[in-house]
Amino acid sequence: MSQSSTPNYIKIGALKVEASLKSFVEQELLPDLEFKASEYWAGVERILNELSPQNRRLLDKRDSLQRAIDQWHDKHRGQPWNFDSYLGMLRDIGYLADEGDEFAIRTINVDPAIASIAGPQLVVPVSNARFALNAANARWGSLYDALYGSDVIDEDNGKTRSGGYNPKRGRAVIAYAAAFLDRAVPLKQGSHADVQMYKLHHHDDVTSIEVLFDEGESILENPEQFVGHATRDGRLTLLFKNNNLHIELLIDDEHSIGKDANAHVADVVLESAVTTIQDCEDSVAAVDAQDKVGVYRNWLGLMRGTLSASFKKGERTLERMLAQDRSYTDANGSEIVLSGRSLLLVRSVGHLMTNSAILDANGDEIPEGIMDAIFTSTCALYDLRQQSKLRNSRTGSVYIVKPKMHGPEEAAFTNLLFSHVEDMLGLARYTLKVGVMDEERRTTVNLKECIRAVKDRLVFINTGFLDRTGDEIHTSMQAGVMLPKDQIKQEPWIDAYERWNVDVGIRCGLPGRAQIGKGMWAKPDEMAEMVATKHAQLEGGANTAWVPSPTAATLHAMHYHDIDVFSQQRKLITRDHARLQDILTPPLANRELSADEVSQELRNSCQSILGYVVRWIDHGVGCSKVPDINDVGLMEDRATLRISSQLLANWLRHSVCTEAQVTEVMKEMAVVVDRQNSGDPTYTAMSSDFDNNVAFAAACEIVLLGGIQPSGYTEPLLHKRRLQKKNG
Repeated sequence: MSQSSTPNYIKIGALKVEASLKSFVEQELLPDLEFKASEYWAGVERILNELSPQNRRLLDKRDSLQRAIDQWHDKHRGQPWNFDSYLGMLRDIGYLADEGDEFAIRTINVDPAIASIAGPQLVVPVSNARFALNAANARWGSLYDALYGSDVIDEDNGKTRSGGYNPKRGRAVIAYAAAFLDRAVPLKQGSHADVQMYKLHHHDDVTSIEVLFDEGESILENPEQFVGHATRDGRLTLLFKNNNLHIELLIDDEHSIGKDANAHVADVVLESAVTTIQDCEDSVAAVDAQDKVGVYRNWLGLMRGTLSASFKKGERTLERMLAQDRSYTDANGSEIVLSGRSLLLVRSVGHLMTNSAILDANGDEIPEGIMDAIFTSTCALYDLRQQSKLRNSRTGSVYIVKPKMHGPEEAAFTNLLFSHVEDMLGLARYTLKVGVMDEERRTTVNLKECIRAVKDRLVFINTGFLDRTGDEIHTSMQAGVMLPKDQIKQEPWIDAYERWNVDVGIRCGLPGRAQIGKGMWAKPDEMAEMVATKHAQLEGGANTAWVPSPTAATLHAMHYHDIDVFSQQRKLITRDHARLQDILTPPLANRELSADEVSQELRNSCQSILGYVVRWIDHGVGCSKVPDINDVGLMEDRATLRISSQLLANWLRHSVCTEAQVTEVMKEMAVVVDRQNSGDPTYTAMSSDFDNNVAFAAACEIVLLGGIQPSGYTEPLLHKRRLQKKNG
């Protein structure tokens, strides 16, 4: 584990900049951009001086609104729920903004990967270079590998995954892939499963594709789906297109799979993770200047096309780098070049957190979100100026996802921040695009006006159940006892929230210009269940949805071949708009919870909190696959932590459980988490010393102090305890 040292600040103007950040900026970031360091830092200082006070006022307004809502609930305690009265209060205090006229976003210069291609989206911690590269390179994925290595293909009748290559399993994979091709690239007659040869046919300088069977031949039902071919290392590659997504068939009669497969199809490769969010926020643990430099350095490497990562695989040392573009010859003999990489977005932190990497004239930490906007945008100049070895945006845009904004004023502040950064860097207005995460209640109910505030730069909205539920609980903390987490998911508000996001997005003109996204599949080992269910997000209007791995991206890509999302969005615009009343009705229990319900939720929540927090505090891991109480691996980040901690904080507030009870269950579950991590030689058991274990203390605080944390966020306590751990 890296140790933090006492910050070494260097005075620049009125700012104090930690030495490691100053060195990174001046020695790695700026030299090839021809900025004078003194002028650059002066620009940083100007932005901070102008915008930091506004940032603080926005946070103060959050607190003021929350106090007013708490007071209303206190005043009406024990009375029947009255929606009209509640709605009037929200309007009176300024929580609900007045809704303006209809409008459509005006964003221009948006890459097709966002504007016109519907496909999976990865979210990955940019702090981990290997993960960041794996995600960036997941634009293309082997369907054979994804099927063979996942539970989509069952292990019945000898189709086991263990050991070396299993021909029975291999045949099942090939049959599954052929059935997929029959749906995505259907033949006029016959099935891809029975094709004996795919043959290029040249006539009048035009190339088409023919398929031969044992008896007879066929063509594609839609011949225009064949868009190109290539020969690489003696292997023929055929390129097809469906719903704007590409499919490669690799033909190789000498390949270990292809030699025995019909038509010698060695693999079916799908265009998979069309976009990837390189995350500086929930999935990372960056608490000081050294951590932030690591984050920025990896993003800079991605923007320059130079990032690499070495790792051991058995006895071999492998190096991972960004994938090259892919070249083909089209039907008329012209070259087609497709990106070999996901289009990369970067997610900065929200408005709440500050960071000690820079201190202002008063010696206070600066807003971390402002710092992220400046430095990640500066890194992206290498791409914008075409000084990168590999291009990211072909349209000259930088894509920044902004999380945890509360309402239109905060969206407008982000718009203002981006304008200031553009001016500082000499960029045309609206070069910096924004993704608005609809994960806070005040943003949800004011989504139309949030979109209006960034209508010239919006490229993305999405829903996120976990953070959204955490804020739902915190906002209505005083309203009463909340249902257990699994039951909250069944309440009307969550479906209304998901529908509302799509309804507003479509009516504000996002289709064809921006993504309407849906949330993460949190069970990375349960791919069969994902394949069976995640298509519902597309049917609900999402032209992208989050997946936890490159394998999941390839499997989820099949859904976008089965469903034309843009056609689906055109249908959805005619449905009735989701109801605000459903969204604003809190998921209250309205009954006495049973002892078994309380005990089960306490155990489940405490175990998941501990399993995540111990890695965050001890190892600086912001996102990982954490075993739940039943040893099922689930993807955990701060959003999952927020909902669990807020639910238990709500139960403490309303005496469903006691602090002593929570502490007792925490100790019980710490033993479980210690057992689950017993195979890790770097792991420090919590149960060996409860009184002095920093991770255990952090997990308890997140619950016991959860009711008074700003908006129920876990970051302030996590950062404090992580710094304590780093400083020994």
